[in-house]
Parts: sequence; C-alpha cells; structure tokens
Amino acid sequence: MNKRITTLTLLAALLLGLFALVPKLMELRLPGNDEGFEPNQPIAYSHRLHAGELGIDCQYCHSGAKRSRYAGIPSAAVCMNCHRFITASRSAVRAEEMLAEEQGREPNRVVSPELAKLYTAFGLGPDLLPDPALEPRPIEWTRIYSLPDFAVFDHRPHVYAGVACQKCHGPVETMERVRQVRSLSMGWCVNCHRSPQGAGVAVTQATIDCSACHY
Repeated sequence: MNKRITTLTLLAALLLGLFALVPKLMELRLPGNDEGFEPNQPIAYSHRLHAGELGIDCQYCHSGAKRSRYAGIPSAAVCMNCHRFITASRSAVRAEEMLAEEQGREPNRVVSPELAKLYTAFGLGPDLLPDPALEPRPIEWTRIYSLPDFAVFDHRPHVYAGVACQKCHGPVETMERVRQVRSLSMGWCVNCHRSPQGAGVAVTQATIDCSACHY
C-alpha cells in the first residue's frame, strides 16, 4: 500500500513538474530564430520614414545585397550623403524660420537629437565641421538577423531572382524600429525553395540540395 502511494505521489510530482516546464519548452527556439526581436538602436532610425514615406530603395543603404553574401550596414558616410544638408525635420526647421522672422534675425541651424548622434560619430561639431576633440567612430548598431554558423545564406541569388526584401524581412517600410519577422528556420526556407512562385518571382525551381546552404 505504501509503495503504491509513493509511486502515485512520484508520478503526480513528475506530471506537475512537466506541466510547469511546458511554458519554458514552448519558448525554446532553434539557433537563429529570434522572431519578434526588436532591439533599441543607438540612433532611432526610422525605416517607416526613409523606406516608406520617402521611398528610398533598400539597396541605396544596403548596397552589399546585390554583390555579396551580406546586405551590410551602411557607414555613416552614406547617411551623410543626405544629412549633411538635412539636419532636422521640416517642421522643426520651419518653426525656427518663423521664430527668427518674428525676432528679426537669421535662423539658426536646427539639429535633431538623433542626427546629433550621427554627427558626433562622424567627428563633426555643431557647425558640421570636423572637431579635433571628437574622434570618428563607427555606430554600434545591434544586429537583428543572425544565422548560425552552420547555415550559409547569400543575398546575391535572391536579389537577382527578384525576391523582394519584404519576403524575408517583413514590411520594413512600415516599421519605426526594425524587428525580426520570420523564423528563418530551415523548414521555412525549404518551403519557399519548393514553391518559389510564392515569393513573387519567375523562377520555377530553386535548389533544395543540402550543400546549397551547408558547406
């Protein structure tokens, strides 16, 4: 009788322990699957504004996508192509112009707090000229998409096949802060390779050979 009670007690404890572990087990993910990861970045760069509202092509900033495995992160110099002239939002600049007109003076340069971080990283002072006291340094962006070392992804064939960035990265042009939208699991990739027409491309067949991604 005592053995039976002990057995039932241990069995109940085991089931209770497994039940408690279920939520934790549900959170387990394969390497590289950070679906939903949406970190704060050192500069609050808005893809919604740049890619969406302004319609800037993805490859203007991520120029490596067509010519290398990696899309790449743009250097501060790429940002400066536009932001040597655009230092704040139009509304902020207009507000300063109106205030200057009321006060009978020339408007001052308006620099947004986020763009000030860009200029500092580029080693520029408030006048947007090189400041000897500032050492240029790269902006330490937080990487969002990162595949495990045993999987190799090459942007080039996908770009040349006409696969839209949004197929893997989601509607980036609507995101104020970028997040990982897809799981990037092997099954997700293989399903797309089996039916590439679903990616909106003219390709009728894509390889599902193991060596294409694991070498």
